[in-house]
Amino acid sequence: MAIKSIQFNQHTLDISYEILNPDAPVDLIILHGWGSNKNLMKQSFSPYMDAFRHIYIDLPGFGNSTCNLALETKDYARVVELLMIHLNASKNIILGHSFGGKVALLLEPQVLVLVSSAGIYVQKSLKVRTKIAIFKFLKLFGLAKFREFFIAKDAKKLSEPMYQTFKNVVNEDFSHEFARYGGKALLCWGESDTATPLESAKKIKSLIKDSTLITYDGDHYFFMNHAKDIAQNIENTFLKILEHK
Repeated sequence: MAIKSIQFNQHTLDISYEILNPDAPVDLIILHGWGSNKNLMKQSFSPYMDAFRHIYIDLPGFGNSTCNLALETKDYARVVELLMIHLNASKNIILGHSFGGKVALLLEPQVLVLVSSAGIYVQKSLKVRTKIAIFKFLKLFGLAKFREFFIAKDAKKLSEPMYQTFKNVVNEDFSHEFARYGGKALLCWGESDTATPLESAKKIKSLIKDSTLITYDGDHYFFMNHAKDIAQNIENTFLKILEHK
């Protein structure tokens, strides 16, 4: 594991990363989802794809990376890009799980691997909408101290900068960004995913012209049980890029 200090918007962010297969000719950037870290992704994918230089990154505010300001998804992409410059890394393949998928998309790699990616807005349930309405009502009477009973599970115990970041990114609709992406995309999805449902995958596939959707048994973290097959599909997808050069 290594740490690189990145200067961003007059703040210093310490970004933790790890590189495997350092002499491999093709770069594979791997980005985790919200609330996760690089170790989960490394645990899943490090046994495979020896021909690629694996670069596992803790996104700002997660794992061993720091974050002392509120960010948007585009800011995460810029921070990753600055780290890639430091590492002399190319945008050959970028894999992103959940929130990491949105970051990967903005980096515009040759091959975009979306693993149960966020980015398609899903209407909140009536229960969640009711909780939001009640909390807003309580705030009017100075009762915001009851926030912890109403905020999403992913937002609890966050620092103030990360809570603001969560609010910035949680409801984004990246439909336009998906449609604008011009590379080759591999979409891997869990059939029982409720965080980013399969319908989101189907919409993304309809938006990205050169895309393939593969589904697997499992939920939002299905990839932990299917990493070998996902890895083989990533290798095959990249080979198709080389064949057309």
